[in-house]
Amino acid sequence: MNDSTPLIVLIAILGGALRVSTPFMFVALGECLTEKSGRVNLGLEGTLVLGAMTAYAVSYHSGSPWLGVLAAGLAGAALGGIHGFICKLPKVNDVAVGIAMMLFGTGIAFFFGKAYIQPTAPRLGSISLGDWTGNAQLATALQINPLMIVGILVAILMWWAFANTRWGLIVRMSGDSAPSAMAMGVSVDLVRFLATTAGGFLAGVGGAFLSLYYPGSWNQGLSSGQGLMAVALVIFARWDPIRCVAAAFLFGATGAIGPALQSVGVTQGYYFFNAAPYILTLFIMIASAGSKKAGRDVPGELSIIK
Repeated sequence: MNDSTPLIVLIAILGGALRVSTPFMFVALGECLTEKSGRVNLGLEGTLVLGAMTAYAVSYHSGSPWLGVLAAGLAGAALGGIHGFICKLPKVNDVAVGIAMMLFGTGIAFFFGKAYIQPTAPRLGSISLGDWTGNAQLATALQINPLMIVGILVAILMWWAFANTRWGLIVRMSGDSAPSAMAMGVSVDLVRFLATTAGGFLAGVGGAFLSLYYPGSWNQGLSSGQGLMAVALVIFARWDPIRCVAAAFLFGATGAIGPALQSVGVTQGYYFFNAAPYILTLFIMIASAGSKKAGRDVPGELSIIK
């Protein structure tokens, strides 16, 4: 190691955080919206994988990666809509349906995605924010995809809408107290159906980022459990969209530790550092179990707390 090694590692972690955080961000925002309405969707892992496959296939056939992003969102919305419709039925458990939808989404993606493992599809471009530094490593680390900017804007819009709009009030009321919402003439089932569908759309877009930007290919191990980890991320963020963005960057940074150390020749404990996001998820779930703040912020109608 030399004197510049810590700086190289920090730059690599920064670049990794910017790249790795985006799928976490979209899935977490989708789950935040869904849970705010009083429904939990554990099927977003399947939505993420299906979105990745759909985006890659559409980009390959159409030549337009942005058309692939739209198709991924629509595929995610379709899965979310199915989840929302099934959960409207009497005596149906959200968690069980979510697990079934996760298996369904990944199964469909693996079945139709076999033909797209080898072909190369057009990928999304990037925006360089670090050219002004004159440092090639920093310029590379600060390359971002427009989807990350879109995700941040979506988070700000959701945060503002929850606090300042009638739509946001209806979603929060449906999630906090269904009887109160129904007393105000709100169709709770419709609100939750629409929120779950929109949440699925966002998760599908997160999948498009995986296959069309980073790592930028389609294979069956692409997601690595990011859809499930997003549920812990939402709890950590206490159902706040802005905090979801910050938590996504934190998860992205922990996921970049292993590759960053490997880039400077540190290979001992490599697999342990690669497991950092999963370890962080475990600690968050343990800490949240006894957190009074999380207990105050959790939507009262969530099936996981009843």
